Formats: sequence, C-alpha cells, structure tokens
Amino acid sequence: MPIAVGDTLPAATFRLKTDAGLGEMTSADAFAGKVAVFAVPGAFTPTCHNAHVPSFVRNVAALQAKGVERIVCISVNDPFVMAAWGDATGASAAGVMMLADADASFVAAVGLEFDGSGAGLGMRSKRWSMLVENGVVKVLNVEESPGQATCSTGDALLDQI
Repeated sequence: MPIAVGDTLPAATFRLKTDAGLGEMTSADAFAGKVAVFAVPGAFTPTCHNAHVPSFVRNVAALQAKGVERIVCISVNDPFVMAAWGDATGASAAGVMMLADADASFVAAVGLEFDGSGAGLGMRSKRWSMLVENGVVKVLNVEESPGQATCSTGDALLDQI
C-alpha cells in the first residue's frame, strides 16, 4: 500500500557522490526539518530532464521563502549518474540534493515503485513529490503516468505550501 499523508517515511540509506568520494545519507538526515522531496523514473530521461527537475530548480528560492530547508531529488540510479545529472541540469548548483536509491528499496518501501522492464528500465520510481516535515508526509502528489509532470512539479508543490 502506498504511503499517504500523515505517514512517517521509512528508514532508508541513500547514496550520493561527495567531494571525498561516495557517501551515504540516511532518511532521518535527508528528511529532517521541512523538506521538499521529489522522485523521478530516471536521470536524463526526457520528462525528468526537461520538465521535472527544472521545475524545482526554478523554484528553489520560492520554496525556501516558504520555509523549505532542503530540496531532495530521488531516482533509481547510481550516485555517479545522479551527480552528473545534477551538474547537467544545474540542480546541484541550485542546492537540490541528488540522492540515489540505486536498488529501489526506498521507493518500494513507500509503495511508489513501478516495473519499467518492458522499456528496459527495470524497477523505477513513480513520479511524485512530497512536502515532508521531520519525516512525516504533509503533502503527496503522485502522477498517474511516468511520462507526465503536472501535479508533482515544483510549481504545484509550491502552490500547496
């Protein structure tokens, strides 16, 4: 059953590339405070690259003005891909944290995974966004189709805060 508003996010460990090499971040650290979280089916894929990530990059200052302390992007990719993608989109420079859920364990634990094997992608995350406060889901937006970014964009989440 998918996660819902009012639920606490499960414990998880994400991977990320740091200046010192590969690192880890727990869900407790990632989701501490007021956090805008969004997930995408895959780095460098058309909707994710051209619409979803840019919608959060252009709203960083507006989200922060509404008290958001951290903006987190999650994808079922490895940390090297996430770092390269953050650089390519300007997300990292804008302050969006790019976290890898390489084995899809987090998205499966929250019930927001889908099987993209038919397209050669394997297990992936559905496209979604959340407002999380100290690990508790306050707002949740899940797209019906992985190829669309409407209700889960940075603009949509900003309007809900």
